[in-house]
Amino acid sequence: MTSTATASAAPAVDRDELEARVKAMYREVAETPQADFHFEMGRALAERLGYDPAALDRIPAAAIDSFAGVGHFLDLAAIQPGETILDLGSGSGMDSLLAVLATGPGGRVLGLDMTDAQRDKATRLAREGGIRNVEFHAGYIEAPPVPDASVDLVISNGVINLSADKPRVFAEAARVLKPGGRLALADIVTESPLPEGVTCDATLWAACIGGASQQDAYRAAIEAAGLRIQAFREHPEYRFLTDSARGASDTYGVKSISLLAVKA
Repeated sequence: MTSTATASAAPAVDRDELEARVKAMYREVAETPQADFHFEMGRALAERLGYDPAALDRIPAAAIDSFAGVGHFLDLAAIQPGETILDLGSGSGMDSLLAVLATGPGGRVLGLDMTDAQRDKATRLAREGGIRNVEFHAGYIEAPPVPDASVDLVISNGVINLSADKPRVFAEAARVLKPGGRLALADIVTESPLPEGVTCDATLWAACIGGASQQDAYRAAIEAAGLRIQAFREHPEYRFLTDSARGASDTYGVKSISLLAVKA
């Protein structure tokens, strides 16, 4: 992980502590999704955000149990048969598995996650579900091990806010996309910049709050990477659960968005 409270300013959060806390939290998400977190999880959340219940019925329920996304973007992505898709921060695999269904037997989905428990769970569920053409790889979203101009679509759900180098994440997304390729994501942003007391708190970063960028800076970082935003929407149906998280949300306008951007 690297550095940012907004998309361009460097936070004082300790990077090693941040990575350790993120890995620990999302290991728990994979292994004990029934535990208490700052954020909602599971099928009820997915359906409220806009996921198609019929599509969810076609993938392993355990992948949905560990779903900790913040929005829905698959309609924006408009996945076509035969496409190659990269999922940044693929977690226990729900979005990756849904993408496989959409791209079909001629397509391919590459999941990327730094947390062993998440990758292991996603790989096991895909195997047990007989879902092919999906692979889950170890790595960081700031440095995906994918060749230049090899991907039709990059997706991500609630993960880029966890990165301390968001401009690099967007630059890497642009690098791996083919000309005309798309970036479709959901994430957490803010209306007002977060204060140092929040951006220095690795626990709040891991909870998808402390690393959230101010929305204009977030959009500017995407455009600076050579990606043109074509759709941008908010998800008021997403909510945080704990008092501290809700307090930050109310004070600084922390909110869920989804967007579509296209590489020129």
